[in-house]
Amino acid sequence: MSSNQVNMTVNGEAVSAELDPRTLLVHFLRENLKLTGTHVGCDTSQCGACTVHVNGTPIKSCTIFAVQLNGADIKTIEGVGADGALHPMQAAFREEHGLQCGFCTPGMVMMGLDIASRHNNPSEAVIRHELEGNLCRCTGYHNIVKAIAAGAKAMTG
Repeated sequence: MSSNQVNMTVNGEAVSAELDPRTLLVHFLRENLKLTGTHVGCDTSQCGACTVHVNGTPIKSCTIFAVQLNGADIKTIEGVGADGALHPMQAAFREEHGLQCGFCTPGMVMMGLDIASRHNNPSEAVIRHELEGNLCRCTGYHNIVKAIAAGAKAMTG
């Protein structure tokens, strides 16, 4: 079994590791870096619980090898808030009751941030369409959609 060196920035900090080339990004984040906010749900790219941002684009971290991201800038749910304060998107999830068990929430927040960055005042239809790759087994999505709309509004001032 060979290993490869990987160097990347995760939540603003430079990290490097010698990894088995088969190590998925989600496992590198959770096991090597102890960033357990990124959840492993399905391992088949169906649920979106493992969504993180890679160079500003949301990806499902269970579908890419960490060594493929040498030099990349990764943001996980742990890197969203600042100085112990919730990001406006995270606060909107709390205020709009956009979570129940919380398992899907990190991936939903990461997708919500992306939606908000690309759409000024996204409509319910836009939010629902763009969340198609993220599954929630508890809430029925109504409050998640409200949370993303409220978070997007709060982010634009």
